[in-house]
Amino acid sequence: MADQSANATKNEKIGQVTSTKMAKTIVVEVTRRVPHPIYKRIITKKKKFYAHDEQSTAKIGDVVRIVEHRPLSKMKRWALGDVIRRAVQVGVEPENLLDPGLQTATQGPKAKHK
Repeated sequence: MADQSANATKNEKIGQVTSTKMAKTIVVEVTRRVPHPIYKRIITKKKKFYAHDEQSTAKIGDVVRIVEHRPLSKMKRWALGDVIRRAVQVGVEPENLLDPGLQTATQGPKAKHK
């Protein structure tokens, strides 16, 4: 009996991180395309999974692999396996904020008061 559990592979899913607002927990949305049972048209089904992320390595938009895990809380039954693809982080560089030419251009013309 112990040999079967040692050789058993755990279920894995690949999805996109939609939230990292909780401590050590990420929300992963797994999307799958399946034919409709009656009409046979391909439809997209989405399901959210709560996964444990000990080091908080995943960010919003990352594509990650989650693996089955023992229950850690009421809704958390998955753990972060690895980050497959990082999301593009969009931000403003700090040196651009200090450029005086940019500051005057963003402020616009000042209104004259009489």
